[in-house]
Amino acid sequence: MTAPAPAPARVVVVGGANVDLKAHTLAPVILGTSNPGLTTQTAGGVARNIAENLARLGVAVSLVSAVGRDSLGDALLDDSKLAGVDVRFVMRVNEHLTGTYMATLNHEGELLVAVSDMTVLSVLTPTTLHDRRAVLRGATWVVADGNLTEATLLHLMKLAAEAGIPVAFEPVSVPKALQIQSCIQAGFPPHTITPNLLELGALVGRDVPDSVADIRAAAEELHAQGIDTVWVRRGQLGSLLSMPGTYTELPTIPAKVADVTGAGDAMLAAYLAALLAGVAPAEAARQGHAAAALTVESTHTVSPTMTREAVLERLEGK
Repeated sequence: MTAPAPAPARVVVVGGANVDLKAHTLAPVILGTSNPGLTTQTAGGVARNIAENLARLGVAVSLVSAVGRDSLGDALLDDSKLAGVDVRFVMRVNEHLTGTYMATLNHEGELLVAVSDMTVLSVLTPTTLHDRRAVLRGATWVVADGNLTEATLLHLMKLAAEAGIPVAFEPVSVPKALQIQSCIQAGFPPHTITPNLLELGALVGRDVPDSVADIRAAAEELHAQGIDTVWVRRGQLGSLLSMPGTYTELPTIPAKVADVTGAGDAMLAAYLAALLAGVAPAEAARQGHAAAALTVESTHTVSPTMTREAVLERLEGK
């Protein structure tokens, strides 16, 4: 009798889903006055971006989030479903509007300032998350973003630990990065964390200079707290992937920047997709950088050309 085929890998992503409203100046910005520019509206949100990238990379993915019962929420769910994301576990609510992320970028595509309204995620409580715990059944990975409240994040980490599912945590920002500390203290550290230098400094309680030795020292402190993989983003210097006793420095892949929004989300998604395909972590991280390069060259928060083939071709310089 033939053994049944193993279930395909599936990732559950929990956190923010919002609409990105972006303004690009056409020339160097002049503060305190109106600047000529272009505006765009695209589907966004860290968790939703990661989920869409995973779907485009051929990974089965379910999104747990919350949006308003409004036109923006309708468009957000329609766009996500069209990309292949399972949105059955996304809450629709009447009491809040769909979240928005409003960003101003300079003429080179670099972020100047942004305002994020994620009030709608307040309805994603430990209770409502517990009601959706069936989504975790059979999951290979869980991804959590820092937009979750501390209590909800802790409950998610507990549920994942009980199910034996590794969690990747995307901090989102310095204040939100700190929410993972209560999870670590409760004995539920994430398997993987993806901070930038400022977020890394917040997690270890001091400024971390941008040197390999200092980053490694900080990462080892997190390893000692039970975090297996610390992948530190260093901007133009690339990244450093750290595991207990070993590390890999990774350079950025040259790209013609149109918009930096969503690059980190694509990096994590491509990294996980590669791991699920049996790729070693260092090579998976290289594929993450290729996905980031594809993303920053697009005006979309998630590149519509994102595929495994496109990522591999970019690594080969095509």
